[in-house]
Amino acid sequence: MTTDLSPTPQHPWQDGQRWKTLFAAIWTGQAFSLLGSQLVQFSLIWWLTKETGSATVLATATLVGQLPQILIGPLAGALVDRWNRRVVMIAADGGVALSTLWLVTLFAVGAADTPHVFLVLMLRSTGGAFHWPAMQASTSLMVPKQHLPRVAGFNQMLSGAINIVAPPFGALLLKALPIEQVLAIDIATAAIAIAPLLFIAVPQPDPEPDRAGSGRPGVLHDLAEGFRYAAHLPGLMTFFGVAIVVSFVFFPAIALIPILVTDHFGGEALQLAWMDSAWGIGIVLGGLTLGVWGGFKRLMDTAGFGLCGQGIGMAVVGMAPASGFAIALGGLFFTGFMFPITNGPLHAILQLNVAPSMQGRIFTLMNSITSAVTPVSLLIAGPVADAVGVRFWFALAGITCLLCSTTALFFPPLRNLEADMQADTALREQIQAAQPT
Repeated sequence: MTTDLSPTPQHPWQDGQRWKTLFAAIWTGQAFSLLGSQLVQFSLIWWLTKETGSATVLATATLVGQLPQILIGPLAGALVDRWNRRVVMIAADGGVALSTLWLVTLFAVGAADTPHVFLVLMLRSTGGAFHWPAMQASTSLMVPKQHLPRVAGFNQMLSGAINIVAPPFGALLLKALPIEQVLAIDIATAAIAIAPLLFIAVPQPDPEPDRAGSGRPGVLHDLAEGFRYAAHLPGLMTFFGVAIVVSFVFFPAIALIPILVTDHFGGEALQLAWMDSAWGIGIVLGGLTLGVWGGFKRLMDTAGFGLCGQGIGMAVVGMAPASGFAIALGGLFFTGFMFPITNGPLHAILQLNVAPSMQGRIFTLMNSITSAVTPVSLLIAGPVADAVGVRFWFALAGITCLLCSTTALFFPPLRNLEADMQADTALREQIQAAQPT
């Protein structure tokens, strides 16, 4: 016999309003941890910039920070689905804090060097490769289903707000304090994130059943099972394909904003700050809107609507003339506003419809494939923008998002993804319930 931990009113987490208090405590702790992580990221990148002045070093730092997500992400997801997710989150936060503490000590004694920073960036990324899927997969068991899209919206809002606040806050702190004291803030925020997890039980999914009494298969089998799960649902593979295409054109465009400001609009640091603020404020307001609204009844319709809006916003930025900086500013704000309305529902679709025991693998699979394409697209986008102008890439991103939104709204395998995944999960639960205990 199995114990159903899906988000139903019978589960203790959904007893009246109790789930709100419990989840708010964990969510608030994670918000502090995210702020500390962003401060560390800003501080270390700035230190590398000041110490080396090398674009190669900065590019290497970016690559070092992405590699663990790309290379070990799927394996981390398989392990998250096997292990206690609360313990994973505590260990990930604690491990990241310990790596920061080591670097704080090196800075304090004047022994820190570029390789040390690279190592810490890699260790922090490794911790994130475990923490992010554990939190995402646990959310579906902590939050009632009808509230998952709203929680996804608030998560997007939080991410946007921290991206706005952390850089100037970090800059102010670095002017007032030595870098080791700024980095030490991350240790304190990690403690704040760990504290509620020590006292609040995070619900766990049922473990996968033994096969013919031979014991649970190994982690490599679980990893392969995650790939098979995605492969046998055409809509989910289309989902991943669209995510790859959008990531390929969208994130290089965001990275090229400084070139757009200087080369096309003839702007300076102030104009770049306005663009960054427009993007960040748009994300905050879009996340807040989704958090209050919750989206359309069909989450894929919400995501398709958001992606269409992203495409329109990017196209406006790309078509703005040299004298139309205000037009580009508005287009980027609108793009930022639509960004969480696209991504929040996509995360909620997976949380709602993927079997809880499979969510860690599916989340990390999605994250790995979209992260893997980014370095390649950046290598292509730079020369293309140099050759034909940076506006071309923004226009390309806009048109691509518009085409992909049409796929999300009208291509049957993707449009019917939610229903297909629900049917598959129900079938899996029936098979699991029939297994002998």
